[in-house]
Amino acid sequence: MSVPATAMVLAAGLGTRMRPLTDDRPKALVSVHGRALVDHVLDRLVDAGVKRAVVNVHAFADMLEAHVRKRRDIEILISDERARLMETGGGVKQARALLGEDPIIVCNIDSVWEEPQGSAIARLAAGFDPSTMSARLMLAAMNQCLGFDGAGDFFMDEAGLLSLRGPMPHAPWAYTGAQIIDPRIVYGEPLEPFSFMRVWKRLQSEGRLFGVPLGGFWMHVGDPQARAAADLRLASAAPKS
Repeated sequence: MSVPATAMVLAAGLGTRMRPLTDDRPKALVSVHGRALVDHVLDRLVDAGVKRAVVNVHAFADMLEAHVRKRRDIEILISDERARLMETGGGVKQARALLGEDPIIVCNIDSVWEEPQGSAIARLAAGFDPSTMSARLMLAAMNQCLGFDGAGDFFMDEAGLLSLRGPMPHAPWAYTGAQIIDPRIVYGEPLEPFSFMRVWKRLQSEGRLFGVPLGGFWMHVGDPQARAAADLRLASAAPKS
């Protein structure tokens, strides 16, 4: 399918692992290679052709809202979580009135990635078949990432069908924090804080959870050490003037 017009940017997290960099700002405004994390994500969405982004806010909400509203290349809508942090799935559920019923892109703000094959978001959307898929996740190979301290999240078969690592000690694919979904998979849940893991487990059992390789290097910018490593990698890759 074509790239959805609307995306949800999950920017409301507390950023506790990023302290002290989040003592005076939201995690979304921590800078990597001279650009705020939220802008790295919004840049990728704009490049893919997304027209509007719903950004949820909680910690330092006024500061984050003022920052993203400066963008002129994408329409920004705010989903207000000042009163209660809704986590990833709950954040999408709460923003239903802003998101609509058609497929959407959902992105975390602590992910930065390289795109040697062109827009990864566009490729993610291009292979999404709503008749057989309810979610398609962008995945990084475990040897193509930094800042990720897990043992892998998923196994993926030749058709892209995903299964969670479960009790297995390792899995070859890590979730990059970007996915395309039919938002109705979340809208049916109660309006309460919950993570996408609840939904993914259900979709796995239904055979409707799919993935696609990023095809590039992924940086999970979750703490100051990962931020420094990502900054160094991006600086070394930047064209010399």
